[in-house]
Amino acid sequence: MDISNILKLVQAGDLSPEDAELRLKNIIPAETDLGFAQLDLHRELRTGFPEVIFGEGKTAEQIILIMQKMMAHNDRVLATRIDSTKAVAIIEAIGGSVYHPIPRAVTWFHNPPEVKQNGYIAVVCAGTSDLPVAEEAALTAEYMGSKVERVYDVGVAGIHRLFKKLPLIRGANAIVVAAGMEGALTSVIGGLVASPVIAVPTSIGYGANLQGLAALLTMLNSCAPGVSVVNIDNGFGAGYMAGLINQNISKRLG
Repeated sequence: MDISNILKLVQAGDLSPEDAELRLKNIIPAETDLGFAQLDLHRELRTGFPEVIFGEGKTAEQIILIMQKMMAHNDRVLATRIDSTKAVAIIEAIGGSVYHPIPRAVTWFHNPPEVKQNGYIAVVCAGTSDLPVAEEAALTAEYMGSKVERVYDVGVAGIHRLFKKLPLIRGANAIVVAAGMEGALTSVIGGLVASPVIAVPTSIGYGANLQGLAALLTMLNSCAPGVSVVNIDNGFGAGYMAGLINQNISKRLG
């Protein structure tokens, strides 16, 4: 019996949640030991989304083996921080996988991804140099089933560009803002919207930017309410958080 049939039995009242849990554990082992990695195969059952592969520091061969194991248990796989050299080996080994060069990520889907949530997420970035981080956030949110509206190159140096896009940004269920330099765009947007803002400081900037530390401190000290901050260059974390917000709003809307 597959997972879909088990869930249908629970929905129909023909199987208790406790019995369903036991059957699911028999179908999917809790983890797979690859020697160099312990794959969490129950992550999607607990959180709604499979474990995501962080590619930095792993060899192409390790990533390929992890992906192959995950593909046997999940209908989608996301690997982040994949450089172009590793990507070539992965694409050759994993049929149907796609490399996204700007966010440096690889995705694989058993079926083409569908937008599953109501509403959308706005991913806003200050400058073109922030695009890799912004695109990592956007791709992650899309991987989770959210529609994403991209609003790029609207930093405070030409703030009139932002005002033209405000209706689109204000309509989002969650907003990701990626900015380097002094990171002021977050506070500006935070004071203009009623949706939660997830700020991503990027390491883009001149010397005193301190590889993103200046933007991080600006965002942490924002006087605009409704702003939360993830780590420097952590587009994945911001996109994931926005995806969770959008998912929960969609659940309440039915």
